[in-house]
Amino acid sequence: MSRTLTIAIAFHSFLAIGAVSAQQSTPPPPTPGPEHARLKKLEGTWDAVMTEQDGKKSKGEMIYKMECGGLWLASDYKGVHAGKPFHGKGLNSYDPATKKEVGVWVDNMITSPLRTEGTYDEKTKTSTCTGECHGPDGKPMKMKMVTKTIDDDHETFEMFMIGPDGKEMKGATIEYTRRKGAK
Repeated sequence: MSRTLTIAIAFHSFLAIGAVSAQQSTPPPPTPGPEHARLKKLEGTWDAVMTEQDGKKSKGEMIYKMECGGLWLASDYKGVHAGKPFHGKGLNSYDPATKKEVGVWVDNMITSPLRTEGTYDEKTKTSTCTGECHGPDGKPMKMKMVTKTIDDDHETFEMFMIGPDGKEMKGATIEYTRRKGAK
């Protein structure tokens, strides 16, 4: 056998052994933890009342469902925003590696996803997340979302736009009430 062929066979054997070792040491997939259990409590259908910047109110509906092995809370919102039909979808989870809540939101008024990251304060039962997406003008827009759990059947969501100067301007407030019998 030529020296090149011997080296090639040895190299491929080394790679094969390394691949088997890597497969054997791959950590198990994540499993839902207490943070995911908190999200799971939201499952069901919620009635929503949105109050916009100008004080106008509209009704909507949010449906929450845990998916992907209990790691992600999927949300589906339908209602009216700025006098037009509004439909949005979200995915929220907890990332144990970063110890942060993470999420992504898309709707019929944006063409780039809003990616969020934040924390949950157990004492105040408040989730505060920030993110960025492209605004209606196509320019990056920073956002802040604050969700306060009042009790098992009531939540308040506030959305803020954050200007280049760091000042927050409230965009909308949504008050959620769990639909009876929808737990």
